[in-house]
Amino acid sequence: MRRYFVGGNWKCNNTIAQTQSLINTVINKLVFDANKVEVAVAPIFLHVPWVQANIQKNVQVAVQNSSLTKMGAYTGEISVEHVKDLGIPWVILGHSERRQYYGESNEIVGKKTRLALDHQLSVMACVGEKLAERESGNTTQVIQAQLEAIKKELTTEQWSKVVVAYEPVWAIGTGKTASPEQAQDVHAFIRGWLRSQLGTQVEQATRIIYGGSVTEKNAADLIKQQDLDGFLVGGAALKPGFADIVAAANKAQ
Repeated sequence: MRRYFVGGNWKCNNTIAQTQSLINTVINKLVFDANKVEVAVAPIFLHVPWVQANIQKNVQVAVQNSSLTKMGAYTGEISVEHVKDLGIPWVILGHSERRQYYGESNEIVGKKTRLALDHQLSVMACVGEKLAERESGNTTQVIQAQLEAIKKELTTEQWSKVVVAYEPVWAIGTGKTASPEQAQDVHAFIRGWLRSQLGTQVEQATRIIYGGSVTEKNAADLIKQQDLDGFLVGGAALKPGFADIVAAANKAQ
């Protein structure tokens, strides 16, 4: 059985005081079976060392991005070597906001993923379609192209350190959520793609999580879906309800 995964993407939010409060009042009070559920939170880069030093041992720390380049004369970048040097195990790559606002193509996401994995990091690799793409019936074509760009860069063995996060762009931060059935349809497509392209072992082992206005109100229904292995949570990860989302995964059968 795959271990559930719940990631909290804090995006570009929080003062240091707000981060400290969130850790002390919500994250460090989470209670869950770490053998059943894996939990990671991703603060802004500047807050990572404080979070690392003060977070409870059952919750891991992630970063929200890493550079396409290694250490060197790349002003403003944070490389995978920096992330590894701090002992951070996880990085989020390919989030739709990176694709939309910072011009990250499928190819760039694939190369970033390979670089992170080559430096022993684990990756939450995000895929998902825009509203116009869904309405035109192109959801699976869009996601297949995103996945194929990652597959092009990786060995089969490296997929063991990848969690695929399906985040329909039209549901991120909009209050709109894919129905459990819509989410399951896409997750089933992704799992089928993994099986056809990478084999049964990768298909059965790879966790596919859902993101897109996940809240404590819809998590319990979403997690019941056969191919849904957890969540990548945005806005709700900044609130006390994040504990209920983790609890929904912890209670799932």
